[in-house]
Amino acid sequence: MARIFDVVEYPNEMKDELVHRFPETGIADLRIGSQIIVRESQKVIFFRDGKALDEFGPGRHTIVTANIPKLIDLVGKAFNDRTPFTAEVYYVSMREFADQKWGTPQPIFVRNPGMGLGVALLQGFGNYSFQVKDAQQFVTQIVGANGIYRMADIEGRMRGMLLSKLQDILGETAATKSVAELIGLTEELGAGVRAKVQDDFAAIGLLLKSFYISNLKPSEKSAEELRAMGMLDMHTYTQLQAADALRDAARNEGGGAGLTAGIGAGMGIGNVISQSLSGMTGTSTGSQQGGSSQPIGNGTPDIMTPSEAAGVLRVSEEDIVAAIQAGEIKARKIGNAYRISKAALEEYLKG
Repeated sequence: MARIFDVVEYPNEMKDELVHRFPETGIADLRIGSQIIVRESQKVIFFRDGKALDEFGPGRHTIVTANIPKLIDLVGKAFNDRTPFTAEVYYVSMREFADQKWGTPQPIFVRNPGMGLGVALLQGFGNYSFQVKDAQQFVTQIVGANGIYRMADIEGRMRGMLLSKLQDILGETAATKSVAELIGLTEELGAGVRAKVQDDFAAIGLLLKSFYISNLKPSEKSAEELRAMGMLDMHTYTQLQAADALRDAARNEGGGAGLTAGIGAGMGIGNVISQSLSGMTGTSTGSQQGGSSQPIGNGTPDIMTPSEAAGVLRVSEEDIVAAIQAGEIKARKIGNAYRISKAALEEYLKG
């Protein structure tokens, strides 16, 4: 004989649970007079045949026909006060889930017209909080027949929605702001994400309470890592590879760190590389007598083979040839060989 539950409750604090079904497997046999105990931070939803029916807020409730009208209608005329009935009882946590973490698993690619390479590669992290707003909608659309639904089951989906909106907001803002200005607008950007994602959260019965950006900065990944992630075309990759090489060379020669700081965020790569080459060969980037600029890299040959140019940029010879064939580096072809002038290389580096 099926067990009839006279008292139904779930006293757990539900710190990492959003939904807990009673019982976890199967369905509950109830009757008129059964007690439903709902704690302050909970809501109870009755389900039957896959349909969300009656619900109870915090308190101690005695089941009578008046407070389960939808369930009674579904059971039909065969029901009477002595007849047990079956239902699925879902406890839903209505409390705020605070201090949830988010972070960018890979750099966010943002176009930044007129600034260096014209792109920004940004990484960030922060926290957010949310709560269930519509218990019936959340259980119906997300939880389904699961006996227990935890934070780990939903956090990946929420982070995906948040990062998608963050990328949209960064792209919109970068159209009128420099990267340096973007990094200083974390509060405004966070508010924008919060407003933009609310409809997506509401569609699954959730409410985003807060979204904070604790840190936003240019990516520190190398050009090689970014290329492997498919985030750079050949032209951008070659320029960033050269910048990485110059930074490393400057450190080795006592030039100090930070030579190319901000290049990953698209900040003035052409000027940085030119100045770096000049500084490494002992020349000045300032104005010279007669108003002309001193040529970059006096130690660099005036005419170079692709192999020699690759050595200057610290890339492969194949990368140089590919850039020549793409028309990105100007070169003369003699038979099957290419020759590149120092001026052409400097022009390429300036973008």
